[in-house]
Amino acid sequence: MVAALLLLFWLGTRRMKIVPGRGQSIMEFGLDFVRTNIAEGALGKKDGARFLGLLTAMFFFIVGMNITGIIPGINLAGSARAGLPIVLALVAYAVFIYAGVKKHPVGFFKNALFPPNVPWYLYILVTPIEFLSTFILRPVTLFIRLLMNLVAGHILLVLCFSATQFFFFSAGGLYSLYGVGTLAFGLVFTLFELLVAVLQAYVFTYLTAVYIQLALAEEH
Repeated sequence: MVAALLLLFWLGTRRMKIVPGRGQSIMEFGLDFVRTNIAEGALGKKDGARFLGLLTAMFFFIVGMNITGIIPGINLAGSARAGLPIVLALVAYAVFIYAGVKKHPVGFFKNALFPPNVPWYLYILVTPIEFLSTFILRPVTLFIRLLMNLVAGHILLVLCFSATQFFFFSAGGLYSLYGVGTLAFGLVFTLFELLVAVLQAYVFTYLTAVYIQLALAEEH
């Protein structure tokens, strides 16, 4: 999939023209979608430009790894294996901490764990909650959301097409009619999984951008 993505971007950008052709137009549409709706949408133009390369690579990589779940002969999304979402979540985690420490070398962790304008005695309750929500739950929820959505989709397709195979080739007789229904559901859910592949890539990348923005916020 990585090789396919590299080839796709190479083909789409090897002959750039002022008046783009069909391939260049599709590529520019995808890149502009990430720039406008994710990078600049969450971070603004200045910071969006700083992190645009990372967010673009993350978005298209996740889309590609998600789509493998509906490619015949592969039929399992790379994102449906725990290792890949863990690595992506750790990358997002490292980047938003790096962004916060670089922007606020002294105050990032202090203000993340001890929000200003809070009575001192409430820090006993607030600080553990802030630590859990900021430094533990953010990467964990990124990991679980991506993994489980793709696992659920994979299981759903397995059930539909396994049932189709059973009704067509094992059950026989009138039971074959049920196979028509399970096949139809399988095809519909395949198209739905294509939508999920893009949507989950957008959600993961956008949340990464939001976490970076929160780390860069002036209150830190």
